[in-house]
Amino acid sequence: MKLEGQRYTIWIAAEGWAPGQWTPEDDNSDAIVTFESGERWVGTFFSYQNILSLSAKNQQTGECLGGKYWVATDMILVDEVSRERIEEVVAEMLREAEFETYFARCWEDEEQDLL
Repeated sequence: MKLEGQRYTIWIAAEGWAPGQWTPEDDNSDAIVTFESGERWVGTFFSYQNILSLSAKNQQTGECLGGKYWVATDMILVDEVSRERIEEVVAEMLREAEFETYFARCWEDEEQDLL
């Protein structure tokens, strides 16, 4: 089904966090895009700074070979993890027909794990 041109809403996990826990310049958050057709797609937005912070943390904890690598599925890198930026990126990816490349389709049994 063609996604471009459909109305959609965006749910951002970080918007449900306690006040002060969301730092757009140094954070990551799942975002679920729900189209009027009912299709849901998920992507995880990371700020560039958050990747550096996670690497530094992993160097201390030993995770990911002591910070030597980092992986995440459906990862989208942005300058800040904010509603404004996520909305801009989603709109751009839909315009450029890139959305389905970088977001993953949510199936009903997976959705409850994300919410």
